[in-house]
Order: sequence, then structure tokens, then C-alpha cells
Amino acid sequence: MQQQINRTFVLVVLTGIAIAPISPPFPLLADPHRFATVPALAVSAVDGKEIGGVHYIVIQLDRDPQRKGPTVLFSERAKGTAVDNEWKEGVHAAVSAAAITLGEDPRAWTITIKNSTYSSLTQGPSASSAVAIGIMAASRGDVLRPGVALTGAIASDGSIDEVGGLPGKLEGAAMAHMHTLLVPKGQARTDEWDLLQLGKLRNITVIEVGSIREAYELMTGKQL
Repeated sequence: MQQQINRTFVLVVLTGIAIAPISPPFPLLADPHRFATVPALAVSAVDGKEIGGVHYIVIQLDRDPQRKGPTVLFSERAKGTAVDNEWKEGVHAAVSAAAITLGEDPRAWTITIKNSTYSSLTQGPSASSAVAIGIMAASRGDVLRPGVALTGAIASDGSIDEVGGLPGKLEGAAMAHMHTLLVPKGQARTDEWDLLQLGKLRNITVIEVGSIREAYELMTGKQL
């Protein structure tokens, strides 16, 4: 009788071992890939006239558990994805500004950037503020409002600096059916142009922003 009880006890113990959940040796990462797509504005010269257009930048943000970043990768294999060194420097500034604004550690970020345009090469830093907004949206999981575009060169502290070609960029935004254009402080009305008046003619609301914090709230509807 005692032997039968022992056998039963061993069977229960072994069965318990067989069905016990096994914990993984490392924590599982929820939602490891996060994406955001932001519109960007550019101008090109055609027969001496600036022609504006809208292109899109796809941002993928992954978490680096070893915190060896920030790692920034540029996807430039496909046609229309090539960017120059100044554009890339703007992206690195955008990474720093986004991290500071969110209060996050950028060493935990791996960011892949893919620019998509009809041009053979995209140049300059004017899309860097839009890239910063995309990075922040990807990190937070927020959705960008459609029809809102931002142009401006980002500084590492999150402020947005002046850029050129704004009348052409406004025309490009209008052709892409944008309804709101965010521009750097002091650039809506200058000695060269009046974007507020041009915007009324093209059914576009022009708003000046001084930082990516201001721009983020207007582009997502979310406060930081």
C-alpha cells in the first residue's frame, strides 16, 4: 500500500513539473517595431522658378535593450531615397531634439529612416523638424493628423530654425491637399513674402511654431 502511495506522489510531482510554465531567460519586448510616416516639403528649380512638392519620410523605431545607441540607419537602395550629408546631419539633430523633448534616453533607440520622393537626391536640413516629430510619434505610439505639414531646420534643443523657399513649399502643400502649414517663427510674413495671404488664396492655414513641442501638439492633438 505504501509503495502505491509513493508511486502516486511521484506521478503528481512529475506531472506538476511537466505543466509548470517556463519563464523566458529575458523579458519579451511588446511591440518591438514602431512606425510613423511624416510629410515633408521640398522645392526644386525648374526654368528659374521654384516648384514645391510633398514627399514622405518613413521612420521605424526599435528598442535597443543593450543601450548602445542611438543608432541611425538610412535606407537608400530604392529610387528616390538618396539623401545628402546635410540631410543626414539634420536627422541626427532630430534624434537628439526628440529625446530631449520626450525626456527619453536615445541610447535605447535604433532608428531607420527611408525618404521617398521623385527626386534623385534630397538635400538640406529643412525636413529635420518633421523627422523629429515622426520619431516622437513613433516612440509614443501617437497618430499624426492628416493634412498638416511642417518645415524647418531642427536645433538640438528642440527649437525650429528658419528655412528658405517657403512660397514654393506652400504651393506644394496646396497641390498635395494639405490644409495646414507649420513654419518657423518669424517666417509667415517677411519682406519677401506673405504666407498668410498666400495661404488664404490656397485654402491653407499658416501657423508659426518655435519648437517641436508646439508643432507636435498641432500635428497630433496630444500634449507633451
